[in-house]
Amino acid sequence: MPAIPIAFGSDNTATQPAGLHWTDSGQACSALWRSERAAPPPRKVVVADDTITADAAYRLACEGTALLWQGDFQNARQLLQAMARRVDQPAKRTHRKQTAKVAIAAQTPSTDPSQSAFNLHRQAQAQRARVLGMVLIPFNPDFGIALRRAPDARQACTESWGVADPAAGVSVASLRELLGLISAHEWRKNGVEIPALGAPPNNRIHPHYGVFSPVRGEYIALVATALKSRTVRTAFDIGTGTGVLAAVMARSGVPHTIATDLDPRALACARDNLQRLGVGEQVHLEQTNLFPQGLADVIVCNPPWLPARPSSPVEHAVYDEGSRMLMGFLKDLPKHLVPGGEGWLILSDLAEHLGLRSRAELLTAIEQAGLHVVGRLDAKPVHPKTQDTSNPLHMARAAEVTSLWRLTAK
Repeated sequence: MPAIPIAFGSDNTATQPAGLHWTDSGQACSALWRSERAAPPPRKVVVADDTITADAAYRLACEGTALLWQGDFQNARQLLQAMARRVDQPAKRTHRKQTAKVAIAAQTPSTDPSQSAFNLHRQAQAQRARVLGMVLIPFNPDFGIALRRAPDARQACTESWGVADPAAGVSVASLRELLGLISAHEWRKNGVEIPALGAPPNNRIHPHYGVFSPVRGEYIALVATALKSRTVRTAFDIGTGTGVLAAVMARSGVPHTIATDLDPRALACARDNLQRLGVGEQVHLEQTNLFPQGLADVIVCNPPWLPARPSSPVEHAVYDEGSRMLMGFLKDLPKHLVPGGEGWLILSDLAEHLGLRSRAELLTAIEQAGLHVVGRLDAKPVHPKTQDTSNPLHMARAAEVTSLWRLTAK
């Protein structure tokens, strides 16, 4: 395989991309390392094929040794599934130990037992991702996969990694990440039906890889309900993501909406969806942090619901470290509302049930921002995790409520 190419940064200085290095039949090899999670390349790599057992693969992965696959692609998928079962079995056996830790935490005044359960769950998920990320797949310069029975994933890779560069040479990524790219490609191709956008077939949002998919529709329905009781001339959609809320406002008759986001992939996704839905002229997209210039009748924001640190770029849609986006939205909201205008904060109370943020803290932040709560619409989530009693966070998820807080400036 070819050596790693030299890349050039924005200041035109040569930079060395992250590279993966291994030995094959006594020959030193290297390739470009790809990781959406921004994980560093494994330091230890061995070549593996269909002859390796699941037990051996699992043991190597737990020890930090990655397996660069050169066998049948479908066998690699089966191996990954077998490794996943081995990861999950110890988790089940240690469930009692974790429960005991949570019980001990409950007896400690300074520790919230729900927060302890959340932290243990995240630790287990991180360990699972690390172990299962140790099965690696090589890609040709055009993103083709030269393995037996391998799928044609070139379009999926292009949608996520950008247009292939023939000069980049061979690259390597984890099989788990590749399967995520393929799954994201199917979501993007088929779309997610959004009843608030009207009748099918022209009511689908097509999420791009790395952009939060609106599969939980209760928050969208809350916005659609709130719009029925209010005439809106100008609206802001803060952190638009796929553009779904901006599209709902446009379909509800809002003549002018400015939708903002910092992520270029989110803006590209929103642009694609708004054009598909025929509302592109009613919505202006802007790359900025939170608010655009000017005032609006309604400003809607659906920030990440959990105040915790993301462990990968794709988790930024779920975790808002230090509640930065939430607090930033509340702090500057009064400056951008017309007299009598409303800010609609969409927020789940899952963080409260997990002990990550209290209701009192949220109300205090609203008060300190010079805002007044004039109403609230609530909805119970119906996603499958609310019914999954085996999930360590089941109690919190079962009690969760998603709310649209109607806020005005004092």
